[in-house]
Amino acid sequence: MPGALIIVDDDPDVLKAAAAALARTGQRIETAAGPEGLVERAGDYDAVLLDMNFAIGQRDGAVGLDALDRLQAADPALAVVLMTTFGGVSLAVQALKRGAADFVLKPWRNEALAETMRAAMALTAERRASGRALNLDEMEKRAIERALKLYEGNVSHAAAALGLTRPALYRRMERHGL
Repeated sequence: MPGALIIVDDDPDVLKAAAAALARTGQRIETAAGPEGLVERAGDYDAVLLDMNFAIGQRDGAVGLDALDRLQAADPALAVVLMTTFGGVSLAVQALKRGAADFVLKPWRNEALAETMRAAMALTAERRASGRALNLDEMEKRAIERALKLYEGNVSHAAAALGLTRPALYRRMERHGL
């Protein structure tokens, strides 16, 4: 069904709050307490809002990053937005480098969350309409765009986060028309 979102978080209050925040998008919204079984249903959704930590005291995001990898292998077109309470810039950059469509920190602003998920659904639709996953150049361009957005246009910080020198980032930005 087009316009289907799934929110995956182990906290029932977060599931309720995110579902309420996204209710105005007019999309079908499902919730799940964990990533188990999500990969098998990846094609049923147009975007995923996925928590990164599913155990008390866990803060490294490993479970969310693993689920992201598995979702991308199952459906490369599916846009996944990762979220966490304990996220720092380095975790956000790691998530974006690994292919997340976006990264959200809890607590979020409702309208910003809704806009992020609308953009994620549009990205999935674009990818599915083209009948292919992003190629390496497109992925690189999007990673650069996300890093620049994350660091509010600061090229030095974006380059460091991407593991590039400033001159290398400038060359790639020029090649991609950024």
